[in-house]
Amino acid sequence: MENTTKTRRIALIPGDGIGVEVATSARAVLAALDARHDLGIRIDEFDWSCQRYLDTGALMPPDGLETLRQYDAVLLGAVGWAGVPDHVSLWGLLIPIRRAFSQYVNLRPVRSFAGVTSPLADADNRPIDLVIVRENNEGEYSEVGGRFGRGGPGETAIQEAVFTRRGISRIADYALELASGRDRRVTSATKSNGLVHSMPFWDEVVRERADLRPEVELVEEHVDALAAKLVLRPESFDVIVASNLFGDILSDLAAAVTGSIGIAPSANLDPTGENPSMFEPVHGSAPDIAGKGLANPVGMLWSVVLMLEHLDAGEPAARLMDAIEASLRDPATRTADVGGTASTEQVTAAVLDLLAAD
Repeated sequence: MENTTKTRRIALIPGDGIGVEVATSARAVLAALDARHDLGIRIDEFDWSCQRYLDTGALMPPDGLETLRQYDAVLLGAVGWAGVPDHVSLWGLLIPIRRAFSQYVNLRPVRSFAGVTSPLADADNRPIDLVIVRENNEGEYSEVGGRFGRGGPGETAIQEAVFTRRGISRIADYALELASGRDRRVTSATKSNGLVHSMPFWDEVVRERADLRPEVELVEEHVDALAAKLVLRPESFDVIVASNLFGDILSDLAAAVTGSIGIAPSANLDPTGENPSMFEPVHGSAPDIAGKGLANPVGMLWSVVLMLEHLDAGEPAARLMDAIEASLRDPATRTADVGGTASTEQVTAAVLDLLAAD
């Protein structure tokens, strides 16, 4: 009988620090899901990292983007290490991938989980379930600007923010469509009282797009007030849409509110499907705990859930999410950052046992 299993090609970039450790967890879990669900997963691993930069002068080879273009998805551990400035590591790998493949949506779900507590999170009595939709290709993270007079008393740096009607429209449309299947509320992060050109433009375009989706309620919040409300009333939000910089900051804040940035996932999406999308945990390379077995693999495994959903593998994605939730309920299968005692390997083993159990 002809094998009709769809092949899903994944480029795995472990990167640096704990990225390598959580990438090992992802490999093990994907292998288990593939064996059970016949997903046709094929993983190729690439050693693109800060160590490669120190050895060769580049985080990835000149044909790196063309290599990745052949894959259905990219799974990234983390990038960043001592001796390599953060702007070098970011612009040498992550941002080129996001922009070359028009991954204009950065999707960051934020949830409270039973067993994971913080001064602000209580899954039983105060459940948090929101999604931050961050514009991922333009805004404040542009390459427009420069420095002059280096080293002198008048040294000057100019960094321009770039906002386009197309860029704002498509991220607003994505957020509104997402909200229509949830609680039908979108909060738009702005700062139009201080940024007199970019943010009024953002507001105008978001309102225009929201007028086309009358079933979704649009609320506008200045980003400083929104940050405060995320701390005071995180359970009151559904979908938040924000520019590149505002979304970056708010999503880390929201993850911390629920108990740990170690469990936070993200997806860099090209919603058209013309290019591969990329999936990564939010936590970074964490050099201070690298190699100690302390890394929380949940952020990476939840990113795998997002990747499987994107690759039309909904059933195994749901099974993995159930296993993640179950592992978080017990301190014996949680890492220390979420009040547990388990190592990275022990959490991974627990998730694998849960996947095999039913």
